[in-house]
Amino acid sequence: MSAEFVTQTDYKTDHRTPGRFIWSHIKRQPWLLLMMCVGAFSNAALAGALPYLTGIAFTAIRDTPNDLGMQVVLWSVIGIIISQLVRSVLQLMRNASAETYAQRIERDVREELYASVLGKSMTFHDRTPVGEIMARVTNDVREMNFFMNPGVNLVVGSGMFLIIPLVASPLIYPDLLWTPLAFVALHAVVQVYFVRELHPIAQEVRASFGRMNARLAEALDGLQVIKGAAQEAQEARLFEGRVDEVKRRFIQQGGVEARYLSNLMLPLALVIGLIHSIVLYDRGLITVGDIIAYNGMIGLFGFPVFTSLNSLARLALGYASADRILNVINTQTDLDRNEGGHSATIRGEVAFEGVTFSYNPTDKLPVLRDITFNVRAGKTVAIVGQTGAGKTTITKLINRIYDANHGTVTVDGVDVRDWNLATLRSQISIIEQDIFLYSRTIAENIAFGKPDATREQIEDAAKKAQAHEFITSFEDGYDTIIGQRGVTLSGGQRQRLAIARAFLTNPPILILDDSTSAIDSATEDKIQRAIYAAAQGRTTILITHRLSQIRWADHIVVLKNGQVVAQGKHEQLMASSEAYRRIFAHYEGEKAG
Repeated sequence: MSAEFVTQTDYKTDHRTPGRFIWSHIKRQPWLLLMMCVGAFSNAALAGALPYLTGIAFTAIRDTPNDLGMQVVLWSVIGIIISQLVRSVLQLMRNASAETYAQRIERDVREELYASVLGKSMTFHDRTPVGEIMARVTNDVREMNFFMNPGVNLVVGSGMFLIIPLVASPLIYPDLLWTPLAFVALHAVVQVYFVRELHPIAQEVRASFGRMNARLAEALDGLQVIKGAAQEAQEARLFEGRVDEVKRRFIQQGGVEARYLSNLMLPLALVIGLIHSIVLYDRGLITVGDIIAYNGMIGLFGFPVFTSLNSLARLALGYASADRILNVINTQTDLDRNEGGHSATIRGEVAFEGVTFSYNPTDKLPVLRDITFNVRAGKTVAIVGQTGAGKTTITKLINRIYDANHGTVTVDGVDVRDWNLATLRSQISIIEQDIFLYSRTIAENIAFGKPDATREQIEDAAKKAQAHEFITSFEDGYDTIIGQRGVTLSGGQRQRLAIARAFLTNPPILILDDSTSAIDSATEDKIQRAIYAAAQGRTTILITHRLSQIRWADHIVVLKNGQVVAQGKHEQLMASSEAYRRIFAHYEGEKAG
């Protein structure tokens, strides 16, 4: 399976079906599985010892002389106490094994899914709501935990409780086998139909939860827009609709569970078993103690009946969650990390040759059409054009965030698709207009691309980006923790941190996507000098409307409606390109306004 990034694990899981996927995780812990099964069987066997020993005691009281009978009763009581103490220890082992099992599976599946999500291309992420992905990484993975415990744990345990009466009943009297045998057979049929009916509903339960989560994530991400437009009430109603959908699905699941026929069959089995044993007693074929032991054995069916509702629901929800998780893992990405591809130190020559690109290949009008231009190593190129012309899209093709639909993009004469993806991206730094910062310290944000950087290197990069002064004005300086996406900083401060991050990595190719748009005029001159100094000796691609930046570019590419309409120096374009003049007339008009 192609992917931009693949986690390195010491195990391999089966992605062909949800069942195979689950089993591939289960069989990774054979000792835990063995302990759980041994504990489950021992629990059922020792639970069966309770009615058996009770029956012996009753028989001794009724049919055995006083002294000998009391000894039998005493030993029966001792046997009950010892068996139940051993049972409790083994039950603890079983439950501890099942819980450890469940937690390990949740950990492994979450790591595998998260790595898979990181490895997907931006095309996948553009089309998949963030909240939906989060629902799968968090809640669906959690359901796989519950699949194992209590799901599998109770299914295995209750299965043993079905076996013990089948084994013990004919030992009391052969004809007593028929009632428990009929119950087990009918119970198995009921469970098959129950699971078949529950499975599609469980899938809808998980899907509705994902849609609700997607709506929540979208609302929180756009909370400023909601508050700015005073649309809190409307958004609350929309979210309430998603919540109601989840509620309806759970009620639908509850309706299926309410029709679980094993709840009706259990009392019928108890009545039939009691009548049958009384008839045999009346014929002198069994004793009173046998009646007690036999009916106590049938009473063991209560555990699998009462627990199967919960355990089978957990199995259905866990299986549905595994299916949703595999839908993400098995989604083929349109980019490959090309681990065996070209690896070298980049010089910085970039070329576009007849490049056409569309975010959706079915679109009739591509975002970029027949783009051709060259950037020599160590030179600065400015890409200009009106909003929506495709400037940012061009930069995303250089480091293979997306791949061109037609034509080629080359770095140092090598098609970017032939480069080792990690090698290519590690040597290209992009500073975007919409800066993303993490909820970490300022120092950690600057060193994101170079985690092993020293504090001196971090501070030096911040000084070059004109960020050191405002950083040291904070009480904790470089150890200040900033809010999510950097909301506690101004736009200019966020951009200067992003520039410092780029300075620290010292990339051969530097792309600045209108990265100084939010910097105030007092700081602009310092930033311009810093960018000019950073551009020396490296290939720099500027997306900007600032005339001060465009003037010192070695080459200018003018875009209009996704096409290159002019190329050259500033003076040449001002004289020969009407589109270029209109861009600056529009920019100067906005500046004057």
